[in-house]
Amino acid sequence: MNSTEQARINSYLSFKLGNEEYAAHVSKVLNILEMTRITKVPKAPEYMKGVINLRGMVLPVIDTRIKFEMPEAEYTDKTCIVVMDLEIEGELVHVGALVDEVVAVLEIDENQIEPPPNIGKTYRSDFISGVAKVNDNFIMILDMIKIFSTGEIANLKNTVGKALEKDEVTVEESVK
Repeated sequence: MNSTEQARINSYLSFKLGNEEYAAHVSKVLNILEMTRITKVPKAPEYMKGVINLRGMVLPVIDTRIKFEMPEAEYTDKTCIVVMDLEIEGELVHVGALVDEVVAVLEIDENQIEPPPNIGKTYRSDFISGVAKVNDNFIMILDMIKIFSTGEIANLKNTVGKALEKDEVTVEESVK
C-alpha cells in the first residue's frame, strides 16, 4: 500500500498505556494477540521483553511503556501484543508492541488531527505525528516507524538472530 492509499484510509487502532490513549494507523497493524509467554533474549535492550513464535516466525516483543520512558506495570487480562508491520529502509519488519489495552478502531478525519505539541527539548514528541480530539479525549497519533530508529531495528534483529544461532533461545509456544 503506497502513501497515497494510506492517506485515504482514516482508520486508526487506539490503545492505552496507563491513562493515556494512543493510536496507530491500521495500515501498520498486522494482528492483535492475547498476552502469551515471552521468551527472554540474552543481551537484549531493556525495552525488548523477548520473542514469541507467531506462526513459525520469531517475533521480537517490545515493552512500549519502557520505550516511552513510562513506569512498568503489571500485566492484566487486557494487556495484549499489537503486531506491527513496519517498512524501514525498504525492508518489512514485524514487531510486537505490548500495550495495556486495545480500545477501538477509530475513524479520524485528517481535519481532526492537530500538529504534535512542542514542549521543548526534554520531551520527545518526534514520534507523535499529531493529536486528535475524539469524544472529548485527546489521542496521540503515533508514527510507528519513528518510534524505532533504523539502528534499533537492526540491533533487535541482530540480537534475536545471534541468540537463535547460539541456541540461547528456543521459541516453542505457538500463537495462532
